Amino acid sequence: MTAGALAPHAASEIGANAATYRLARARFYKPTREGAKQGNENKGHSRRKVGPHFVGGQDWGRITSSHKPESPVHRGMTVSNTAHAASDPEKLSEIPAEMPLPPMGESASGQAWRLREADSRQALAIAQRTSIDLIAARVLAARGVTAETADTYLNPSLRASMPDPIVLKDMDVAAKRLSEALMNGETVAVFGDYDVDGTTAAAILKSYFDAIGAPMLVYLPDRIAEGYGPSIDAFLSLQGEGAEVIVTVDCGASAHEPVEQAAAAGLDIIVLDHHQMHGPPPSGAVATVNPNRPDDLSGLHNLSAAGVAFMTLVALNRRLRENGFFSQRQEPDLRAFLDLAALGLVCDVMEMTGLTRVLVAQGLKVLASGGNRGLQALGRAAGVKGRPSPYHLGFLLGPRINAAGRIGHARLAFELLTTDDQARREFLAEKLHIMNAERQEIEATVQAEAVREIETTGLAEDDVIVVAGEDWHPGVIGIVAGRLKEHYDRPAIVIGVDGETGKGSGRSITGVDLGAAIADAKERGLLVAGGGHAMAAGLTIDKDNVKRFRDALNTNLASAVRLARAGRTRHIDGVIAASAVTKPFAGMIDRAGPFGPGNPEPLFVLTNMRAEFVKVVGKGHLALTLVSTTGDKVRAIAFRAEGESLGALLKSDAKINVAGKVRADEWRGGEAGQLQITDAASAL
Repeated sequence: MTAGALAPHAASEIGANAATYRLARARFYKPTREGAKQGNENKGHSRRKVGPHFVGGQDWGRITSSHKPESPVHRGMTVSNTAHAASDPEKLSEIPAEMPLPPMGESASGQAWRLREADSRQALAIAQRTSIDLIAARVLAARGVTAETADTYLNPSLRASMPDPIVLKDMDVAAKRLSEALMNGETVAVFGDYDVDGTTAAAILKSYFDAIGAPMLVYLPDRIAEGYGPSIDAFLSLQGEGAEVIVTVDCGASAHEPVEQAAAAGLDIIVLDHHQMHGPPPSGAVATVNPNRPDDLSGLHNLSAAGVAFMTLVALNRRLRENGFFSQRQEPDLRAFLDLAALGLVCDVMEMTGLTRVLVAQGLKVLASGGNRGLQALGRAAGVKGRPSPYHLGFLLGPRINAAGRIGHARLAFELLTTDDQARREFLAEKLHIMNAERQEIEATVQAEAVREIETTGLAEDDVIVVAGEDWHPGVIGIVAGRLKEHYDRPAIVIGVDGETGKGSGRSITGVDLGAAIADAKERGLLVAGGGHAMAAGLTIDKDNVKRFRDALNTNLASAVRLARAGRTRHIDGVIAASAVTKPFAGMIDRAGPFGPGNPEPLFVLTNMRAEFVKVVGKGHLALTLVSTTGDKVRAIAFRAEGESLGALLKSDAKINVAGKVRADEWRGGEAGQLQITDAASAL
């Protein structure tokens, strides 16, 4: 990356060059004999109406190849090139307004499939303005992108998207106090949470202080011995080491008592958090920067702690520059920390919209060009292949960072992300990889016990599943809650009981605010402690109160859960042929990313397929080959499908319609693609 600092009021654009897309034509439908015959009969016709089942088009991005695409044919209809039609308003009749889904039986998930709504004229306008293919333009239009915003959306930059950080409440106060500490040589400490978001937020701050040559003390609590959030003991421990200012990251917004005690002891506490607040900030804090505090008007509710930490550095760096701090030292390039910010944002399941999407997009560019050396080492240990994506962050790197705080200590992951010792990095990366495997074994045991408890006691009929067990490892209960939420399609809370006290973690479904429900239960005296956000929450509870808590939660959330589940549908972006499942097609669609909540990865349907060579791989995954009626073959994988309805359908010899995400096949390489199966239904 090029050296340089962020501009005073907006972040500079990442210096990496955008990849040039030289994609071969994706042939979405292979001609049938009948179609080919009709196509020959219609030679010489310059314009034709397209049939309602057409999905296709040219490359996403400006085509640099001289290859002349053929016209795809489906069910006897010849289709002219959509990009050409999109450039000519008179050819609007050639653009398919709708792509109806084929008839099918009930899906394995039980969810109805619906074509995602998109304004066809807006899609056409996007294609005209950007020269992208119509199918890609339709994907954008379905996600609210307009012709006016398409260029910015396809080329996300911090310069165009990042607001002045001081729009966040108390940010100016936080930056002022930190700059004073640095100018005056005061010692600053960071107190971080032990999960990925907290660890990366702490690593971002420490890396910046290292870059400017300033000392920073770091305290990461032990998940089991200390639990979530700061304590006065931890604060006083840092004070004993010389700390005068302490920054909490990913915690602190509800830690009223320890913050007030720390202030009374002469410490200045700055809170950087993002969890929901249902009252005023801690009165003892110098500043509480939290986009989810009730009086914050920034609109940046979608930032995790890592995102807030990065914004804080932008504000701090500017103030230091204005105060002449860099007159005799080099100003750091803040863009170097974007890959850590992206990791925290993705792993804390922030919606991939607005500023968050831009931060993640730029962070992935930083990672692709090298990025944090600890993440590089961890990627090698995890066997990461291909261009970095949210999948790599959320499912390969993130779990290994989390493993430290779950079954070991978060300082191992923190050290990996901040050490300059190459040998130490390699050692820590391998250690975290091994710890993650241990975590998976513990998780599988707890999950099996939780499912047995749910099925034998009738908890599966509840609107909100609250299950508790003795000695369940507190480091895996959150992951198990997520698995149960997926399996039972409703909010789930898993509580590990140790003696007379239980530690719980919950995960929710879209449309049900679990964090607010936990806060309400705490106010009613059902919990010792608790908090979180809409999709995830944590709690501490007396063992004797578990049943009362379960009953109260089911009473309060029943209507919300039933409403959220009543109209659950699986949104489909289009119907494609087997021959479209290629790396070029995956790359074409990727430009609508990064994907995540709020910007779901496009789902496409393959029709009338048969599954062959189905085998179990890994821990309950199914690898298989899908074969179309024309003999085209697609490699596919269905994660955690073994023993589920989806797995049973894939193992049957029935003709099926399959919904999934098109990905590049990094194992085979070349132009190969594969389908990551999300759902399937019998074809009618």
